[in-house]
Amino acid sequence: MTAPDVIAPLQGLLVADFSRVLAGPLATMTLADLGATVVKVERPDLGDDTRQWGPPWSATSSSYFECVNRGKYSAGLDLEAAEDLAAARELARRADVVVENFRPGGLARYGLDYPAVAEANPRAVYCSISGFGDGAGADRPGYDFLVQAVGGLMSITGFPDGEPSKVGVALVDVLTGKDAIIGILAALAERRRTGRGRHLRVNLLSSLLAGLVNQASGYLATGASPGRLGNQHPSIAPYETLRCADGALAVACGNDRQFARLAEVVGRPELSADERFATNPARVTNRAALVAALEAALAAQPAGHWERALADAGVPAGLVGDIGSAVQLADRLGLAPLLDLGPDQTAQIRHPIEYDAPLAPAAAPPGLGEHTDLVRGWLAGPAVDALPRPGAARSRRAEPQPSPGPAPPPVQPPPPGPAPAHVQPPPPQPPAPRPEESASP
Repeated sequence: MTAPDVIAPLQGLLVADFSRVLAGPLATMTLADLGATVVKVERPDLGDDTRQWGPPWSATSSSYFECVNRGKYSAGLDLEAAEDLAAARELARRADVVVENFRPGGLARYGLDYPAVAEANPRAVYCSISGFGDGAGADRPGYDFLVQAVGGLMSITGFPDGEPSKVGVALVDVLTGKDAIIGILAALAERRRTGRGRHLRVNLLSSLLAGLVNQASGYLATGASPGRLGNQHPSIAPYETLRCADGALAVACGNDRQFARLAEVVGRPELSADERFATNPARVTNRAALVAALEAALAAQPAGHWERALADAGVPAGLVGDIGSAVQLADRLGLAPLLDLGPDQTAQIRHPIEYDAPLAPAAAPPGLGEHTDLVRGWLAGPAVDALPRPGAARSRRAEPQPSPGPAPPPVQPPPPGPAPAHVQPPPPQPPAPRPEESASP
């Protein structure tokens, strides 16, 4: 594509990324996807914690690290070393946005906390990410799993007769990262009017509580905490998995019209006129009888048959797939889910928003300290010289995955000798994190 064919809405914006693990890096990668220049500051010895988190490994790094770090420069700077600290402060002085997830107040000793940065750079939008805020919970490390537990998410996840369960991905971190993006973009919009930045504080617990939406609202309305319902919905029926001849089918009837069409398709049209099932509140009250009637009808055919029949009738239904089948579905629907990062690089899930023109390509995730010399040289020059975005990538279609046979073993960094480029093998005894750091995997 030529330059006029792509867009970079945040082009010219400089982001100083002092964050690690997931929430902060997701926020800064999204800004990079949108055209910002992002400089990721990492410890020269180990870098971001997630460089050590494997398996799985890609051919070049930890797949965990790669998922939230494309499109960035990596500068290995030791904040305990005077020269490196001076470079970090100069980066913050030039930045439009600073993102950090040290323990609250942890950057003050380096002169990189908000008051110090704002004094040198009053236009900076400074985003601090923590686990539990900067008050009474400031000393609590913020890990996604911990917040899922204490924040109530596990209490509503799983089946009623089983143990509370965590969600299968670090959802709290993802919610927090997206909240950080919203706050940053809002503060940048305000800065256009005022000429001044803001200090934003985002924490995992608050983002989770906001993300509990109807479940939190139900508690506030009744005073009773909701429990685990497995795949059922507390307020809608049928909105769950139902057994068919060969397995489960997810059915999501959000209104009475959809339920009437469901009843028609499965050969039980009288169900929609039955007073026990005629309205959604009635169906929720009589869920056990409803499920028994529907599953008796669905047992006549395999789930795939019902999925096609219900789709033709406009009833939301689908097979329970895995991540591989989800990628293939998105590809079949023309959503171009993958991003090609170039030779020897693992494809990634693309930026989820589609604009009326494609986004400018982003570079592959950087090796640890890959751009240290470049960034140092730029910081030593005139501040008026802009630092361009790194590299380029392009969208690509998903490739069919082989179904038979065992999966190939993950690429592991060899224990002896040098590792492949960018791979950071886990050390036998990694050093304990600095007391001021906060991470959220």
